[in-house]
Amino acid sequence: MTPLPPGSTIGILGGGQLGRMLSQAASRLGFNVVILDPEENSPAGRVSQGQIVAAYDDSTALMVLGRTCQAVTFEFENVPAASVERLLQGGAAVSPGPRALAVAQDRVEEKTFLNGVGAPTVAFASVDSLDDLLAGLERLGAPALLKTRREGYDGKGQVWVRSAKMAADAWHAIGEQPAILEAKADFVRELSVIAARGRDGRIAVYPLGENIHKGGVLKTTVAPATVDAKTEKRARAIAKAILEGLDYIGVLGVELFDLGEGRLLVNEIAPRVHNTGHWTQDGCVCDQFEQHIRAIAGWPLGPVTAHARVQMTNLLGTDIDQWAKLAAKPDHRLHLYGKAEARPGRKMAHVNRITPL
Repeated sequence: MTPLPPGSTIGILGGGQLGRMLSQAASRLGFNVVILDPEENSPAGRVSQGQIVAAYDDSTALMVLGRTCQAVTFEFENVPAASVERLLQGGAAVSPGPRALAVAQDRVEEKTFLNGVGAPTVAFASVDSLDDLLAGLERLGAPALLKTRREGYDGKGQVWVRSAKMAADAWHAIGEQPAILEAKADFVRELSVIAARGRDGRIAVYPLGENIHKGGVLKTTVAPATVDAKTEKRARAIAKAILEGLDYIGVLGVELFDLGEGRLLVNEIAPRVHNTGHWTQDGCVCDQFEQHIRAIAGWPLGPVTAHARVQMTNLLGTDIDQWAKLAAKPDHRLHLYGKAEARPGRKMAHVNRITPL
């Protein structure tokens, strides 16, 4: 694929905040953007050339999107894999590809793939019944984390199983659906790395971020994280192995458990731009959103060197009411998502606090 010239049209499956920021980045590079999302007047749709209001599996909508756009991507990993396959069959250039989507949509397949490319994870067991759960607890020990194999995000669809006596209740709590049981990780802190791979196979890796979660939802990322050279080198090697193993095009988020002394385990991957990479908007010349557009459009990847230290904080629910106070702070950059209703726990915006390096 030759680099897309400015004036080309890029399609995005998903109209939330990630789609919105991707669309804004694409516009800066001279591209037109069309959003496909079932929610009319979506946050991304309002900053784009147009929006197709339809379900993600609507065959007519997918056909129109594929014929209108010279490249198509997605803002979240739970878009139906069949929709991506349909776009590809219609001749659309979709990035990242269906392999990345399939791996990220199934936690058992994800961990199997990761270990296969040399990106270690915690020990795990596939769970399809209460008997499987009990056997997994016997092998992995308690406490262990039970998660649904598919979907579930920001702490949803998961429960800690602290003893075999809790197994039946835990199995019921996740709806008795296919699951994964993960051994507890004795980690020092949580890190993440945002990396990109272009159509020419070149890879760019941003500095690591250190993350703090609250209630299963990311609250804060500080980047560049304070890490030693061994840890940085290992994280970069893990990201590279994943990108090449998936023949990946675009930006990828990798969440890591830091065990200390350069030892890292992969918690999970996200085949898209990622919340822990929002710091790059004000900490790097080329942020993760522009980087993703560059990659899927066949452009050269942009620079990833940090020019500032950033503390990114998510604003959830009524946190958004602080917008005027935050906007008045000279070292803060406020990024609002354009969502009308501030529901509890809903990501409404983020703010980057900037400290020059």
